[in-house]
This record gives sequence, C-alpha cells and structure tokens, in this order.
Amino acid sequence: MKRIAVLVSGGGTNLQAILDAQKSGLLKSGRVELVLSSKAGVYALERARQNSIPTAVVDPHDFADRREFDEAVLKTLLEANIDLILLAGYMWILGDALMKEYDHRILNVHPSLIPAFCGKGFYGLKVHQAVLDYGARVTGATVHFVNGEVDGGEIILQKAVEVRDDDTPEILQKRVMEQAEWIIYPQAAELVCAGRIRLQGRRVCILEE
Repeated sequence: MKRIAVLVSGGGTNLQAILDAQKSGLLKSGRVELVLSSKAGVYALERARQNSIPTAVVDPHDFADRREFDEAVLKTLLEANIDLILLAGYMWILGDALMKEYDHRILNVHPSLIPAFCGKGFYGLKVHQAVLDYGARVTGATVHFVNGEVDGGEIILQKAVEVRDDDTPEILQKRVMEQAEWIIYPQAAELVCAGRIRLQGRRVCILEE
C-alpha cells in the first residue's frame, strides 16, 4: 500500500475525487496519508479532517526565501514516509530537491488535452477561456508526471470532453472536472501505486493486471 500525499491550495475538489475513489475501492493500492496545503483555512483541509487524514500547512510566506520553503515541504513529506505526491490545485512550483527525491512519483491533472492549452500561464479558468476563444470543439483533461517543465511530464491518461456552443468558461470547467478530471486522476493514481506503469522514452505503457 503506497502512502500518498495530496498537495492543495484551495477547495480540494480533486482531493475529494481521490478520497471518493479510495472509499469505493477504485484506488486500492495506495492511501492518502497526508494533505499538505500552501495556506491555512482552505476547505481542502476540512475535507481531510472529515476523513481523519493528517494535515500540514507549509506557507511560503512564513519562510525567508524559496529554498527554506522547499526544504520544509520536502521535510514534511519525508517525515510522513510519502511514496507518491498528487498535486490538486497546488499553486506553487515544486523545488529541485523535491523533484529529484520524487522523480516520476509526482502526478498532476491538467484541464486540457496536452499539448493543447498548456504550459506557463494556462491554469484554472484561463485554460477554458482559451479553449473557447480558439473555437475548439473538443477539450478534456490530462494526467501526467511532473517534471521541471510546466505541464511537460509524460502523459499517463487523457479523456476528451465535448465543447458546446453555449459554454462559458465556468460551465466548461465544471464539465471537464465531472467528466474527465475526477475520473482519470484516481485511475492514474491507482496505476502508479499498483506498479502498472512503464516508461519507454516519452511513452507511458500501461501493464495488464
């Protein structure tokens, strides 16, 4: 059973999807053992408490510089014996030391079909506004490994979602979450925890059970 940490900065809707998958048995090879937030008072911490999951707050504003902040995040994860990190609306770029320690053990879900509408500046509603401005007819979500490039890690799973004529960024965001993000993020976490992922260059191969 792999020990999972979910890193958050806000409400934690993707955290809730992970917890729901854990309860249903979809996520069976790993368990959320820590929810770490970059700020106090966010609802994601309450979700963790409601599920009796330990929490930690490591606020970058409490440290003299970025290096001290990064060291504190890494120290908190190592002390909890974390095997896998899931980013769930975490609004800070991870430090080099943490990236090295958890190489190919950090996942993120992005609300588009990478390589479309991704990279620096594409987050939250900005992604969905860009999809609508471009006139795309299909969007979706992507779960990928995290590396030093924003949204640049190897793709694990993707799921497409229809773009409708009357969509607003808010409506499209909700559909992408419900029809893609909340489905494939727990699936990808289970694949990694179960050891069913193999890399062949940039390609992710999924092994049969």
